Amino acid sequence: MLLKYFYDQSLAHASYMVGCQRANVAVIVDPGRDIEQYLEMAEREGLKVTAVAETHIHADYVSGARELADRVGAKLYVSDEGPAEWKYQYVDQYDHQLLHEGDSFMIGNIKFDVMHTPGHTPESISFVLTDQGGGADEPMGIFTGDFVFVGSIGRPDLLEEAAGLANTAEPGARDLYHSAERFKKLPDYLQVWPAHGAGSACGKGLGAIPSSTVGYEKLFNPALQFTDEEEFVKYILADQPEAPKYFAVMKRVNKEGPELLKDRGLPESQPLDQLASALDSGTVIDLTASKQFGEAHVPRSINIPVPMLAGWAGWVVDYSTPTLLIASPDQLPEAMRVLRKIGLDDVRGYFDVAKVREAGLATESYESATPSALRSQIESGDALLIDVRSQDEWNHGHIPAAEHRFLGRLPDNLDSLPRDQPIITQCQTGGRSAIAASIVQATGREVINMTGGYGAWERAELPTSTGEATEACEVGAGQCA
Repeated sequence: MLLKYFYDQSLAHASYMVGCQRANVAVIVDPGRDIEQYLEMAEREGLKVTAVAETHIHADYVSGARELADRVGAKLYVSDEGPAEWKYQYVDQYDHQLLHEGDSFMIGNIKFDVMHTPGHTPESISFVLTDQGGGADEPMGIFTGDFVFVGSIGRPDLLEEAAGLANTAEPGARDLYHSAERFKKLPDYLQVWPAHGAGSACGKGLGAIPSSTVGYEKLFNPALQFTDEEEFVKYILADQPEAPKYFAVMKRVNKEGPELLKDRGLPESQPLDQLASALDSGTVIDLTASKQFGEAHVPRSINIPVPMLAGWAGWVVDYSTPTLLIASPDQLPEAMRVLRKIGLDDVRGYFDVAKVREAGLATESYESATPSALRSQIESGDALLIDVRSQDEWNHGHIPAAEHRFLGRLPDNLDSLPRDQPIITQCQTGGRSAIAASIVQATGREVINMTGGYGAWERAELPTSTGEATEACEVGAGQCA
């Protein structure tokens, strides 16, 4: 048996290739949309990808299941558990098998047994793997999807928080408790292969280790220490990270079937005389570094540097309108890989950033200043300070005069910001606040970005609220992006 691990750092997404070397076939478990990585690995190992196994209808990225079925004829093994509104709607177009509790299927000489493990979502299943080709009659490991992570467990509130399905969080939490009780009865030696790592918004407190064992998780996973259902429900529904708005879009896309990418290339360069109409009709994202954008940019464009696209484009971009980019040609492959993974497919083209600047269209800038330089404006009330970090970061400590405006919700709450005083944007180190500054300035307000953020404020020994600061990354996936 061959097991290959694929990890997309930008989305904290793990997927797997399981190959039977005797039969020269492989299955991809929970694939991402960029399927070339799997096909290249299979060719390198002398295997043919013949199947896809998916643990549930994912909410945080566009699945590659349909792409693999269409491109190479891979058979789809997907869940048929859960209510009618969470059934796959596209699989009848392809060779497939709908799976239920107790079912099994073979990939070469490798057996996959299906466990229905609802809670994160109603249809969630896990795959227990036994390498019969190696002579084993007991399982080796379990692909848990978004059910059990290293050090955590999948959140049950996404359908309510992101997809808007009322009164699903608590029933999901109770289902999750009973699924966890089943998990605890599995053999301690069983390896655990989850679909996410640290930084994912699909749970709280995920570990950064790629895999674990059932026994280790039973000992040290906080979510698996509960023996009382009510206490578990309280724990699992509390303090979950904010659910990105685009999760609702992903659930629908993956249920109905993503658009195929086989005939889609990179967006084409657009003439500069189309820039004004692009700003009027949709969102124009400038991919340049925040410092460069702050010094000169096109009015009404917003700034999301390429390393931060995965974390924030799905929050702040309107999926219902066209998107265009201001970028250099070499940024396009990675930018489009990320945007397509979060289902932002309607990218109509790009404007070459060098030509934009040469034409003198980057006519706007905003001020950046240190906490010490901004202190008097903040404390006097001459400027409004908005802290765009997460709720958890805010709770751990913040600048007393600040108002909390989480970056992901900022575009929906701009009307609450004044127009008669400068707005100072602040995060932990200055990355997220730069995105916020571009969003605020695009509305015609005066804005200042606090360089160094809350961390620099603390280092300058300026007054803070009660609580201790929590470190936060400025790039990457999920909550800390």
